[in-house]
Amino acid sequence: MNQIQKSMATPDIFDELKTKVREAGLLQRVPIRGSIEMVAIIASMILIFLSASLWNPILLGLFMSLVFTRAVFVSHDILHTQYFKDKALSMKLSYPFSAIILSNSSSWWDFKHNINHHTWCNVVEKDKDIMALDGAFTPNNKGKNQFIKKHQQAIFWGAMFFMYFAFIIQSYHFVLQRKKYWELMLMLLHWPLIWGTLLYMLPFRDVLIVFFTLNFTLSPWLAFGFITNHLGCEVFDLEQSRKLSWMELQMRGSRSLIGGVFTHWFYGGLNTQIEHHLFPKAPRFKLLEVQKMTKEIAHKYNLFYFETTPLQAYLQINNALKK
Repeated sequence: MNQIQKSMATPDIFDELKTKVREAGLLQRVPIRGSIEMVAIIASMILIFLSASLWNPILLGLFMSLVFTRAVFVSHDILHTQYFKDKALSMKLSYPFSAIILSNSSSWWDFKHNINHHTWCNVVEKDKDIMALDGAFTPNNKGKNQFIKKHQQAIFWGAMFFMYFAFIIQSYHFVLQRKKYWELMLMLLHWPLIWGTLLYMLPFRDVLIVFFTLNFTLSPWLAFGFITNHLGCEVFDLEQSRKLSWMELQMRGSRSLIGGVFTHWFYGGLNTQIEHHLFPKAPRFKLLEVQKMTKEIAHKYNLFYFETTPLQAYLQINNALKK
């Protein structure tokens, strides 16, 4: 949102915030809490296979959607080294959740999200996320595809139901392009381990119902969560971004959502997007506490803190598309 006022953020202000957050113990990794979540997801998958024949296929698809969504959030947190400090270990621990459960590439996500997006939040030349829908959310709609420009609202909201498919396609393209054949093998295991097992236990018709129920609930759950993070927020070109402090760039290009513990669970901690961008290694379980301190600093120095309800966020995104 280009009308957002320029804040007074400086590196010194971020140092003050970081000191408070660190002294409160909110940057400490959570190996035990993280391990519990990882074990819970694996146990849920085992339960699915042991009891698949007892489920109504629609209910089974909904439960699998819940488990897959948690796998996305846990994989995201592992790759940000929120559980364990060792990056190589974290990458390996992410594979059961990203590659096998989701058939997604951890390497693709780490490159696209952790390296590019978090460093250059909403910077047009660097952050590929802001180029969604052929640049519909960039100043002057930088995309060149006239068909997308003409129908961008319908295409955008319709695409919310295909995000999981898009993640899979981008993941396979990335690992093939980078020749990451070991990770590709793990991603391919998803199909016989998950769907092959279900086909062995259930009639083909029931597996088809489970598959479509899962995919068309998982995709919008993820999509309607992810789009609130930055779309419809302030956007910068590279030259503008270099004039901003790192803290200011993250705060002005991100949106947090109003809500308590349930909102935090539903959005996988991404509802505290400003705090996640300021402290990507801070565990998701502690971000609501980090948010209180961030708001205090913002109030103290009269910084702009962009926070809306989820509904307001979707309306802002839709209004940006109209423009």
